[in-house]
Amino acid sequence: MQARTVKEKIILAVLIGIIAGIICAIAKFGWEIPFPPRTPARDLTNPPQQLLQQLGMSFDLSHLTYLFNGNPRPIMSFIMHFGFSITFTVLYCVAAEFWPRIKLWQGAFYGLVLWVVFHVVLLPLFGTVPAPWDQPFAEHFSEIFGHMFCFWVAELARRDLRNRITHQSEDDTLTTQHAH
Repeated sequence: MQARTVKEKIILAVLIGIIAGIICAIAKFGWEIPFPPRTPARDLTNPPQQLLQQLGMSFDLSHLTYLFNGNPRPIMSFIMHFGFSITFTVLYCVAAEFWPRIKLWQGAFYGLVLWVVFHVVLLPLFGTVPAPWDQPFAEHFSEIFGHMFCFWVAELARRDLRNRITHQSEDDTLTTQHAH
């Protein structure tokens, strides 16, 4: 399948973005195992739970868990986590079709920008997390490199899926577009 029209490119990018977004979310989860972003005390109510409460969700619902292998897992945090990753990976994939510079550092720069926008500006501004200078270095380390890593992985997935589906490498696509 070759995406020729703008509509076809957007549809393909959205579908690839959903798949790559799921992969991105799982990569971020994996990153946080060796590099947990918050102290146990700060993680009692994590930022997704805090944001949901700020938007009016009850404490009990925002802290709702399910059990997997006897381990309680915070389902609302996971929904927010996957929602964020899928949303911003879909946006990335659509943008990559029309603005190749977004792929700087194979997606890692996009992850860095998202970290700044959310963890340095918006979440502190809304009072969801402390001001950047009041957050521990370990939290910044985990979040900066976690965002860069997971969006690098998203770019790897995006490029591979796009190349397999279209049977066209991106270099060919860029060359063809500039030749017309």
